[in-house]
Amino acid sequence: MTDHFDLILKGGMVATPGGIVEADIGVKNGRIADLGSLGSATAKDIIDCTGLHVLPGAIDTQVHFREPGLTHKEDLSTGTLSAIAGGVTSVFEMPNTEPLTITGPTFLDKMARAGEKAFCDYAFFAGGCAENTHLLAQLERADGCCGVKIFMGSSTGALLAAKDEVILKILQNGTRRVAMHAEDEERLKARKHIAEDGNDVRNHPVWRDVECALLAVKRAVALAREAGRRIHLLHVTSGDEMDFLKDHKDISTVETTPQHLTLYAEECYERLGTRAQMNPPIRDKSHRERLWAAVQKGVVDVLGSDHAPHTLEEKAKPYPASPSGMTGVQTMLPIMLDHMNAGRLSLERVVDLLCHGPQRVYQISGKGRITLGYDADFAIVDLKRQMTISNSWIKSRCGWTPFDNKKVTGWVQGTVLRGQVVMWDDEITESARTRRARGMPVRFQELLTKAAELPKEHVHISGIECC
Repeated sequence: MTDHFDLILKGGMVATPGGIVEADIGVKNGRIADLGSLGSATAKDIIDCTGLHVLPGAIDTQVHFREPGLTHKEDLSTGTLSAIAGGVTSVFEMPNTEPLTITGPTFLDKMARAGEKAFCDYAFFAGGCAENTHLLAQLERADGCCGVKIFMGSSTGALLAAKDEVILKILQNGTRRVAMHAEDEERLKARKHIAEDGNDVRNHPVWRDVECALLAVKRAVALAREAGRRIHLLHVTSGDEMDFLKDHKDISTVETTPQHLTLYAEECYERLGTRAQMNPPIRDKSHRERLWAAVQKGVVDVLGSDHAPHTLEEKAKPYPASPSGMTGVQTMLPIMLDHMNAGRLSLERVVDLLCHGPQRVYQISGKGRITLGYDADFAIVDLKRQMTISNSWIKSRCGWTPFDNKKVTGWVQGTVLRGQVVMWDDEITESARTRRARGMPVRFQELLTKAAELPKEHVHISGIECC
């Protein structure tokens, strides 16, 4: 009897956990049902992948798809459209959004809206702060929650947990890995005059210097050890931090970003101005090279885009009133494929950083690998296709990228979400447009038991009611 599938990807070079091999992939009911030579098997849809590589759908574990507020224009719809256009099939939304995601009601509200808006799968971080430490053990077990996020230094939004006693209390309430933005708030405040001197964005990495990051990273690791809690250091930007963290991988995993691996000071600030402004900042060439060394030696576990879709109008404000952050979810995979073609890392390492690594760090269920029973999420890529990234290609509502006019080798030919082709040849497909392919909450191995009932109380932070 001939096997029949919903979809067959035929003849591609497939990135499996055992290596990159030529294989067919058979999909049934949104999951990988067979892998190998499928011979005469039939399917409703068959895609010829000859000459292409089939990777697991990328997982971007740090995005800021800000809900519409006073100034932000992005929402889950446009943000996730940008994701699937770049081969990203799952995103983790940060909590410094509108409204802040720090209570049970905000989780329920965001999850309800996400199910109707998202074009890819999604999860949300709960923001940890002094006012909600008693809620965190419950919040982190909510369906669709990827964990707790701590801002040790002020960035964008009202969330902040700067004092050691607050951070320790957050770490002591719950069990899942905690993501941390590590910059030392006291040093930021003491050096703010540097940013305000001359309104020059080239002062951004001077104000938020390496010592500011290293102090916070050392504090974070010490507090994690005291609490006995796993942590994940987000967007690590300096060689000094990497040198320290290589000796603490037992308790801390590490992320950096494609922006920090690609751009460097002062060149990017002179060329892009405030569009190159993000927290922590882009640093000089020497730190970029040390970040690459950390990638190549395995210190870095994952890459995240830190996608922050501020509009060009917002970014044009005089520094330091200009908001920090740049787009990245759509360009993350093409930029890393270009680095792969330049010989900076292997394709297997790209897959590890964008797919296998996120699955390991966050214990994601059924994603990040091409193996039987896993979700049929794929990024189908042409490793030799040369393209020029442009602002006009960006699906994010802000409509710009720091990589505008950058020529890259390696491009995403198509994106498949749970067996549905949602993007092909830079066009969003009918399946996505008619919402036959709809985003769903990411599942986590640590939450496969019954989720906790969410707390119903409201919380006030800095004059903002979060409910």
